[in-house]
Order: sequence, then C-alpha cells, then structure tokens
Amino acid sequence: MAEAACQNTIAIATGILGKATETGARRHIDLLFGGNTVVLCERREEGFETTRPLFVSGEVVHGPLGRIEREAGKLIGSLLYASSGVPFGRTRRAMEAFLRKHDATAILAEFGHIGAKLAPVAADMGLPLYMYLRGFDASKRLRSPRVVRRYQKAVPKLAGIISVSRSLIENLAAKGVTHPNSIVIPTGVDVDMFRPGEKDPNLILTVGRLVAKKAPLTTIDTFAAMAREFPAARLEIIGDGDLMADCRNRAATHGLTDRIVLHGHRDRAFVQERLARASVFLLHSVTDAAGNEEGLPTAIQEAMASGAAVISTRHAGIPDLIEQGRTGLLVEENDAAAYREALHRLLEGEGALAAELARNARGVAEERLDFRKLHARLEAFIIERGRTLSLRTSAS
Repeated sequence: MAEAACQNTIAIATGILGKATETGARRHIDLLFGGNTVVLCERREEGFETTRPLFVSGEVVHGPLGRIEREAGKLIGSLLYASSGVPFGRTRRAMEAFLRKHDATAILAEFGHIGAKLAPVAADMGLPLYMYLRGFDASKRLRSPRVVRRYQKAVPKLAGIISVSRSLIENLAAKGVTHPNSIVIPTGVDVDMFRPGEKDPNLILTVGRLVAKKAPLTTIDTFAAMAREFPAARLEIIGDGDLMADCRNRAATHGLTDRIVLHGHRDRAFVQERLARASVFLLHSVTDAAGNEEGLPTAIQEAMASGAAVISTRHAGIPDLIEQGRTGLLVEENDAAAYREALHRLLEGEGALAAELARNARGVAEERLDFRKLHARLEAFIIERGRTLSLRTSAS
C-alpha cells in the first residue's frame, strides 16, 4: 500500500471530532493511507487537537449575517437534497478550497448522515465519496421518511457504501435504498493491544454506554440470578449514560453493591486491563423503543481479542461475528431466561466451556478483526473504486 498511500489524500469527514466513542473514525484519521489524511468536521470537542489539516464547518461563518446565511442554506438544502445540513455559501466555498488545497482524492464519510450532507459537494467536485454506516445512522434514523428521502437522493452520488455489518445495508435496502458497490468492513480492534492476560475466573465484565439499546439492567438482573449459586463471581460494568442511576438502584435492590461494581466512564488503558483479566463478557444488545440498533459493537470485538467468552444477542451484526457454541453464546433479544441459562453454562464446570470459547474467539479476532487487515481492505476498496470511476470518466 506504500505506493497508493503516496498517491491518495483522503478526507475523513465526521460530525464531532474528538468523541471518545468514535474509535474507528479516529483510527482512520491517524492511519489510513499511511496517515495521508485531512479532516472535515462540523465541530470539535473542546481541547481536542489533531496534527492533520482540519476544516471545521461550524467555525466558518459568524454573527447576524452568518446566521442568515445558515438559515438560507438549510432551506435550500431541504428543497434540493432533503437535507438541511448540506454545506452552503461561504462554508461550502471554504470547504471546496480546503479540499483542493490539500489535493484530496476522495472523501470517507463516517456515518450515513454525514455522507448524505456531503454527497452534493463531492459530486460537484468530482470526488468519490464513500459512506461508512455504523449503527443508528441506518436504524433509528430510517424511521423518518425525510431521512429515507435524504439517503435516496444522496446514494446515487456515492462511489460506494461501507458498513460495519450486513444488517445495516439490509436496513437501507428494506427502505428501497441500495448501492451496487456495498461492502462489509468492521471497525476492528488492535489485537496487539487487546489480548488475553492472566484470567480471573470470577470476573464477569460488560463495557458500553448505559443506554437502552445495551440493556444494562438485564445484565444486572442476570448476574443477580447467579449470585447465590456462584458466590465468588462479581460483575464489573464500565461505562456511563442515562441509565447509570437506574443501574445503581438495581444493584442495591438486589443487595449486591459489593459484587456489582459500576466504574463509570474509564480510559482505554483501564478497559484494556479489565478485558485482559475478564473470563466472561456480557452485552445484551437490543433494538430500543426509538428503533436504535447497534452496528457491530466495538466492545465485543475487543472482548474477543482479549480472550473473554462472550454472551450476547442475535442482534444486528453480532451473529456475523459470534458463532454459537464456538466463539460465544447468543440468545434472542429480551430473552432474560435464555441469557441467565447461558451465563450459568459458562460459570459451571469450573469455566471449561468459557475457556474454550475464549480461545476460539481470540483466533477469530486475529484472523478477521485485526484493524490493520481491515484498513488494507478498505484502502483497496477505495483505490479500486476510484480507478474504475476514473476509467469511466475518461471513456465518457
């Protein structure tokens, strides 16, 4: 890829630059095409810095005239593209100048809604644009007919669609939105960083935001049901969110505050260390009331690489990765009884099944989830599609 890296400057486009949860986007900025990237974003987290050339659309226009221009842009974007977020006026001209200055050869839009906003700009500039679907952008958002129209207008302008799971592409197709060049490439994990350590047979772990689509209360209740039979076991929960208070209350209701540890949000090093120690990893992903789905949870990928036996649900892209009885155990969404039974299977018999699943999961992570291999696939897809589009343009 060295030759390709010298010839391609990729613009990585995202919404809020610096969000801790956007591991894949930040890795793309740092490493794709040998780091030959520039960044487009709407705004950035306070204090976040990057060494890459950066364009922040929300910082271009100011004052009363700026507000008028933004409102005009929203109206025109809504009428022409079913999207009020398409760059307009001075913002669009500045973005185009930025892309030309840095010789961008393509745009990779992290999340579907970002791709829909930038599709008209890319098309007018003759730049291939790739939309990367990650979860809510191709689940919850599709409940809005306006968003569906937005995608319908944007997709013909795209060079391709990349998704972390097949399920998200299928969600779009169910709404009549398809693209002939669609590919599944998970975010992946650093398998050198996330690897098995000295395992604690009593450590059960879950990592993720404490929100409805991850059903943390179900996980707490499931552990509580096992607590008396397995008195040495303990549950640690890493993450924060709207359900934190409910989780604390539920642990107290079960009388297990000494064995259910709510760590809150912690840094990557802490997550890495706990996953390396954990024997079992729990994540009961579901489609929430608003229609929000996972894509392919990063935490599950990290747990597999760390040699933890995973119990999760038949949800979104998770069954693409977890093979029942070989690399983990899966239950139906909201099937609390099956979830309890699966955990019981892994805790009994001195954890022999858990150890077997964990070994197999580590092997799959090394083979299919190493982000370096996935980056190579993504780069090859972008290069090949760019070459094909160039040939078509030359022929016409």
